[in-house]
Amino acid sequence: MDANTQLNERRLADAWAELQNHAVNGNPLHADAYRLAFADPEFLFRRETRGIRFQLEMLKPDLGQAEQGIENTVVVYGSARFVAPDEAAAQLAEAEASGDEVRLQRAQQAVRNARYYDLARQFAKVVAEYSEHQRPADRIYICTGGGPGVMEAANRGAHEAGALNVGLNIALPHEQSGNRFISPSLSFKFHYFALRKMHFMMRAKALVAFPGGFGTLDELFEVLTLVQTKKAKPVPIVLFGTDYWRRLINFEVLVEEGTISAQDLKLFHYTDDPQEAWELIKSFYQL
Repeated sequence: MDANTQLNERRLADAWAELQNHAVNGNPLHADAYRLAFADPEFLFRRETRGIRFQLEMLKPDLGQAEQGIENTVVVYGSARFVAPDEAAAQLAEAEASGDEVRLQRAQQAVRNARYYDLARQFAKVVAEYSEHQRPADRIYICTGGGPGVMEAANRGAHEAGALNVGLNIALPHEQSGNRFISPSLSFKFHYFALRKMHFMMRAKALVAFPGGFGTLDELFEVLTLVQTKKAKPVPIVLFGTDYWRRLINFEVLVEEGTISAQDLKLFHYTDDPQEAWELIKSFYQL
């Protein structure tokens, strides 16, 4: 049985190697009826095979995480545009030297927002250090969208604590790759936002949303909706950066207008402290 499995794997590898050599030699890829179906990009990228691609994006990250014991995660969302404090300081120095007023304003903004990078890094480190002393089945791992900014900061905090951490990246029109602090064997890339968001929730034991833009808001409201409608089990939802979130969204207006109930405001909590964020999660699960 083992020999047969290896033979099948070899055939799969050979089929893909043949395509790779084709490209390396500068030959354009044309439709080929004789090519094995699972090794035929022209076939796999047809509109009719979209369901197969859905299934593959569902399976690959799921199997990869399960094989490495990743069953519980804290998902950290936040802006991809915030940089580390040292990088923000360097940008400010360069902007001051340039004399460009617009560049200076942007650099000053980067310095202000860099604190969120540092706080996300601290939070992830706290989670990773706690989990280090737990049984493997009870460990909680940091999971992010795999990009730069707050996502990088959270992966970095876990990495610096010596913990495995997950990145669920997305293919975008502008070139993007997983940040360098994600555990290499847990760095996944998605084409479909829907499948990526599903994976965020599949193992999530908590969500911590730092200040961010459209993507962060999309992911936050997806989770709030799933929990509110009981399509997902209740999890702690922490809005990190009280002033930012209260200025951005007046949730009380939704209650006043009757579009949500007052009880729905209990679905999330505000905080500005990494340790308090972790204590909210611990209290929810009585850890």
